[in-house]
Amino acid sequence: MSGHPMISAAEMEAISARHPALVKGSNHSRIRTIALVAGLVLYMLYSWWFFAIGGVLGNANWNIAGTYLADWVSYEVRPDVRIAGDGTMQVTYPRFSPLGPNASPDWVRLEKETVTRTVETPAATEQAAPTQKNSSSFSFMAPGAATGGSPQTETAAEPQTRTEEVVTRAEIVFNSSTSITVADRAATATHAGETLQVRLDGPGKVIAEGALPSWATQPYPGEKITLAFGFTGWADIDADKVSIHNRFLGWANFIFDTNSPFFGKSYSEIMSLIFSGERIDPDMSNLALAWDNILYNSEWQHLDVWTKLLQTIVMAFVGTLFATLIAFPLCFLAARNITRNFVLNQATKRLFDFLRSVDMLIWALFFTRAFGPGPLAGISAIFFTDTGTLGKLYSEALENIDDKQREGVKSVGAAPLAVQRFGVLPQVLPVFASQALYFWESNTRSATIIGAVGAGGIGLKLWEAMRTNSDWENVAYMVLLILIVVFIFDGVSNLLRSRLIGKRAH
Repeated sequence: MSGHPMISAAEMEAISARHPALVKGSNHSRIRTIALVAGLVLYMLYSWWFFAIGGVLGNANWNIAGTYLADWVSYEVRPDVRIAGDGTMQVTYPRFSPLGPNASPDWVRLEKETVTRTVETPAATEQAAPTQKNSSSFSFMAPGAATGGSPQTETAAEPQTRTEEVVTRAEIVFNSSTSITVADRAATATHAGETLQVRLDGPGKVIAEGALPSWATQPYPGEKITLAFGFTGWADIDADKVSIHNRFLGWANFIFDTNSPFFGKSYSEIMSLIFSGERIDPDMSNLALAWDNILYNSEWQHLDVWTKLLQTIVMAFVGTLFATLIAFPLCFLAARNITRNFVLNQATKRLFDFLRSVDMLIWALFFTRAFGPGPLAGISAIFFTDTGTLGKLYSEALENIDDKQREGVKSVGAAPLAVQRFGVLPQVLPVFASQALYFWESNTRSATIIGAVGAGGIGLKLWEAMRTNSDWENVAYMVLLILIVVFIFDGVSNLLRSRLIGKRAH
């Protein structure tokens, strides 16, 4: 078995003595590497100190970040337990509750009683008819003034007897270890094996019995108490109201909203209605009605979101296509080895610099102001930016071609146009197409950003959902659609580029 002979220390010293530059160069290279690493470490330490990264991380409220992420993949049901002065209660839900207008979840357990109350109606004010002595009389006095006004009389308040069903005890069960019970102007919260009892003695008198557990906070004594149950949800206990936020994994009413006749029905019931049930709407079949309800879902707005997504795709495609068509002829003027005119070269290159020096987002703002909000502003922004960038890349590719192929075509007496066609284009066309495909895929993402400033597409829809600070599940839905489109376009673009490069290699 053969191997390389080992060099002894004496031989190494002899080589160093004969070739000092070789050893010296190696030492210099080692010192440069150490200095570079040390400089990088010092710069990172300086950045950590200058931006106070340690303090920022230490003071960050990670609970808010967790709640924010949870909002993307869940929804909340928010019943309010309102407490009257006599201790009776009423449970109400928001107008657009995910449970619909007649919400009655099994995790809200109520005990009710029928009570008879005597309620005094407010005194009614009656205005007597004025006595007009002269129909043409006119007064500058204010209506109802002491002089010339109509006399007003008040009728006595009349008591009315009402029979109402009221809630005397409400128990909200979040899960097996978390619940809140409200009764007799008191609230009892249980979570993670701990129990908190709170007396509600009136405005400014929210009093906790004992020390607050780690999941309860009260800014000042007597103020409302906030209970944080992690992903399960949270609640506010105030003197006259207990606000519940119960969180559930998933997206509520994603298929049918609460206004749909299919809302709340099981899959089998929906299928039965669609294929064998009587018509719900006499003007269309149940299948057409179900599809219409999905498209025009008021909470998720599927049709509008899909339309805006398609608008974004078209915006990116058209803007990139126009930029490619304009950059292609201009790059020949910018390439010094193709167009041997210094003034024309420099003018074209400075045009490319101008177009690409202004960011696409800034161009979008300019064109939104010029054309108004819409896809035209987005297409123009992509067109301007990519014309400059592609023009620069194309001209540099032309300047780096192999002149032997062009000279060979020229040597057979071909015309100048034929020289470019057969001597230049075969070398650069695959590169041009590959770069155009990459920019098309990249602009699909960029079109979302510029859409947020009014350039149309799904970006504007995404910004509107984020601005409400409550529809984060809708934001997650649109982000997921954008990711799917980007993944598809990335795969198609990579496939086409590999084919182009493969053809070039043969």
